[in-house]
Amino acid sequence: MKYKSQMITKQRLMLAVVLLLVAGGAVNYFWPSESAQAKSVVQTVTTAIVEKRDFPVILDATGSTVAANIVDIRPQVTNVVAKIHIKEGQRVKAGDLLISLDDRADRANYEKAQATADDAQRQLSRAEELLRQQFVAQGAVDTARANAQAAQASARSAQASLSYDNIRSPITGRAGIINVFPGALVQPGNTVSTTTTATTTTTQGAMVTITQLDPMNVQFTVPESALPALFAAQQAGQTPSINFQMGDGKKREGKVYVIDNQVDQAIGAVKVKAVVDNADHALIPGQFVRLQVQAGMFKDVLVVPSQAVVTNARGDQVFLVDAENTVSMKPIKVQTQSQGFAVITGINAGDKVVVEGKQNLRPNGKVKEASVKGDAKPEAKPENKAEAQK
Repeated sequence: MKYKSQMITKQRLMLAVVLLLVAGGAVNYFWPSESAQAKSVVQTVTTAIVEKRDFPVILDATGSTVAANIVDIRPQVTNVVAKIHIKEGQRVKAGDLLISLDDRADRANYEKAQATADDAQRQLSRAEELLRQQFVAQGAVDTARANAQAAQASARSAQASLSYDNIRSPITGRAGIINVFPGALVQPGNTVSTTTTATTTTTQGAMVTITQLDPMNVQFTVPESALPALFAAQQAGQTPSINFQMGDGKKREGKVYVIDNQVDQAIGAVKVKAVVDNADHALIPGQFVRLQVQAGMFKDVLVVPSQAVVTNARGDQVFLVDAENTVSMKPIKVQTQSQGFAVITGINAGDKVVVEGKQNLRPNGKVKEASVKGDAKPEAKPENKAEAQK
């Protein structure tokens, strides 16, 4: 009886083990694990080899043209316009006479002050001669000298007031709309306004605006991520450049000459200015410009197509493909992106990364390269003069 009982117990244990094995196989068959699914399904992907090379950073940006110099011509004295020497839209040079005011009163005051100064100087000369002959005391000479100096100062002041009646251009540029006419009363002020009554017409503020058109500045913004390339180019003695086309089809090129000293946190970008030749005066301030910025050159960096970068809650990552066509995820750091490519760190040159077909990939999954017909080649590499010369 005891032997039979032991046999029944063994049979029951063996039956339980068999049932467990069968149940486990059924579970794996109908509900395979994620790793098993990844191993059983071979995904078709497009890959690219991580390259180490020089990488030009080319950015697309929008901006507007800005005058290098612009001056509102305003009167410094209250007076009447006598003559306008320029026409609207005329090109003028620095020092050219623009507008003449009625200078009769100011000229008379200057001539009077100059005559007084000349007389004071003659009185000083006489006093010094009499002092040498010991007919006057030193105090008389000092008084005559003080009077001569005061008279000369009054004459210079009158001459300055007279010069305000001849308004000249402080810069070379082009005149805009003229807001005054002969006979109009003008007076100093910062607000442009014209008031007409039954007896007078008074203009206050800018009489005309002179704008420097050559060279022309272009102001635009670049993302904060482009700053390392811009600063690296400047430190290496390179000058970042821009190029764009206007409506006339002509290509314009310029050089970046200033990068703002702070980042606009609202948009994560920084203002940049470039200078462009404008000898034909085809550009005027305020025009919209869509341009490309040659921000700089990264030397000996790792480059992959931007499509290969996966961004999620864990940061930037890429799918690496090993020799057995098994994929794994590798965290990376993106330094900059341009023209469909990204400069990264965290992997090695020669590694193979997945470019297309990442949607259903899982770590440890198997992949195969897409056929030639279905290959999705990455965009053409940015121009690299160094490589082209090789």
